[in-house]
Amino acid sequence: MRSCRTLYSMTMRSFFPVLFGGTALFALMIHLLELFTNLVRYLNLEVPFRQIALVHWFYLPKSIMYAVPIAVLFAVSFTMGTLYANNELIAVFSAGVPLRRFVRPFLVFGILISIGAFYFEDHVVIRTQVQKTELSRSLLRVSTTMSNTNVTVLDNEGRHVYHAEHYNDQTRTLTGFLFLERLDDSTISRRIDAGRAVWENDVWTLFNAVVFRPEAENPRSPDSGSREFFDRLTVPELAAAPSVFRRRTARVDEMPRDDARIWIESLRRAGLPYRNHLTEYYSRYSYAATPFIVALISSGLGGKFKKNVLLMSLLVSLCFAVVYYITGMLGTLAAAAGLITPIIGAWAGVAIFVVVGMLLFKASRN
Repeated sequence: MRSCRTLYSMTMRSFFPVLFGGTALFALMIHLLELFTNLVRYLNLEVPFRQIALVHWFYLPKSIMYAVPIAVLFAVSFTMGTLYANNELIAVFSAGVPLRRFVRPFLVFGILISIGAFYFEDHVVIRTQVQKTELSRSLLRVSTTMSNTNVTVLDNEGRHVYHAEHYNDQTRTLTGFLFLERLDDSTISRRIDAGRAVWENDVWTLFNAVVFRPEAENPRSPDSGSREFFDRLTVPELAAAPSVFRRRTARVDEMPRDDARIWIESLRRAGLPYRNHLTEYYSRYSYAATPFIVALISSGLGGKFKKNVLLMSLLVSLCFAVVYYITGMLGTLAAAAGLITPIIGAWAGVAIFVVVGMLLFKASRN
């Protein structure tokens, strides 16, 4: 047991400097990419250097979140490759220490980092990312409008259907307004058309409205029933909040976990697209498992590099990161299109690379 602790201590002393250096390197690369993306606009708008530095200060936690999984993969691969190149792994295996025991500290560390990353994102990254986004938009003079066009909303568990050709968020008005009230069997009990609707006293006030009530004997016929015309009409049932008609600019990755869940549920109840946001919500959990996955994969890859260990470890880390994130994007797109469920779209990439890691681990030198 004491010899194992000594071996683990020696291994982790070699691992941590590479991990910290790799995290700094990859975070710097992410910051440079972010900087050069907006550099021309910063120069054209004569944004002060202090403000640019503040943007990147707020972006630092997010860049660390992106950099840590790649750095873990790089550090484990480099440490294992260096030990193998120096024939130290051969001595370890000859002493009767199997690979699964030797890499145990890496796997335990990956689990701890995964747990820490999940809470770090929820309590630190999201808050600073919102500050970064707001400051960046202000400096680059990017304006966002909450007005919307051709918007349809479901309310009251689908019994109320709202449709408007245009929603003006500044005046909180709807033009080209249509309201359908449905019974439990989906037949229409009332239809209201209006040229304009204004939000007043927590209800929509309609102007130039027409109320159509179909006959009970023939509810699906548009020619049967009664029509009433109103210059101004207030209906208590028209109480859907203006916020549900707004353009959806909110992002799940900028919301705390509980707020994101409530927001997605409100989208689902309103009949608005929510699958993509739900996939992103589940991805927050799956992404947190990335450090453990890369530790597993790199434990199987490390012993395969005997020459150019630094270059090969760096190259494999970058290639793996690209393939991993592309796989995650494909899963998100498939879930948004309805081809797979959101939870499968979020976890499919993780499951695939867990299998890859186990196969590499099984095929590695022992």
